[in-house]
Amino acid sequence: MREILVPGASRLGITISEKALSQFETYAGLLEQENQKMNLTAISGEREIAERHFLDSLGILCAAGNDIKGARVIDVGCGAGFPGLPVKIAEPSVELTSLDSTEKRILFLRRVVQTLGLEGAECLFARAEELSRTENYRESFDFAVSRAVARLNVLCELCLPFVKVGGCFLAMKTVSSEDEVREAERAAKELGAEIAGFHDYAIPDALHRIVEIKKLAPTPEKYPRRFAKIQKQPL
Repeated sequence: MREILVPGASRLGITISEKALSQFETYAGLLEQENQKMNLTAISGEREIAERHFLDSLGILCAAGNDIKGARVIDVGCGAGFPGLPVKIAEPSVELTSLDSTEKRILFLRRVVQTLGLEGAECLFARAEELSRTENYRESFDFAVSRAVARLNVLCELCLPFVKVGGCFLAMKTVSSEDEVREAERAAKELGAEIAGFHDYAIPDALHRIVEIKKLAPTPEKYPRRFAKIQKQPL
């Protein structure tokens, strides 16, 4: 694990502490163990987890830069913890909220957080379109991040209501996502944001992209809509 993470992170301009390396090793072990009981991820094996989960997630640090230090971050549709948990491990100053609508994933992540001794990390079982309407979560995060497979215009409506004015939504997409990004421009504008640019980064044998969406104005109160409506009539 270390011989993969250390040079891989270095290529991204990131130095991983000894404590973080140990936490990544423990996280990978817990992931492999739990994956035998339930389908958390199709990715398995030390190298695949290190490259396609951990290093890929650390691309968020490249996109966010120094603004990530001490930031409040929400990972929407976090699944088995990506990208938020690797970001928290590598940059402990982050205040992380991991959000997913599948309870078994959140129960697993709570065990990971407890085992790793992470402070300032909460794992919530809730729906994004409902949680973002509550006082402590609406427009209160510096960053929303997501590696979810939904179209970007759908993700914008689920994620941008969490982001405070001046903050960013960082969406992990492929380098061939230009059409999807153009499709999402209207949604971003309607939700009080604009697409500010791309951050491309390399992990072994792959080039990945993060789309930066900057929050410029408050999201209108009518958003987000019910999820069925978002899916049926995306912005």
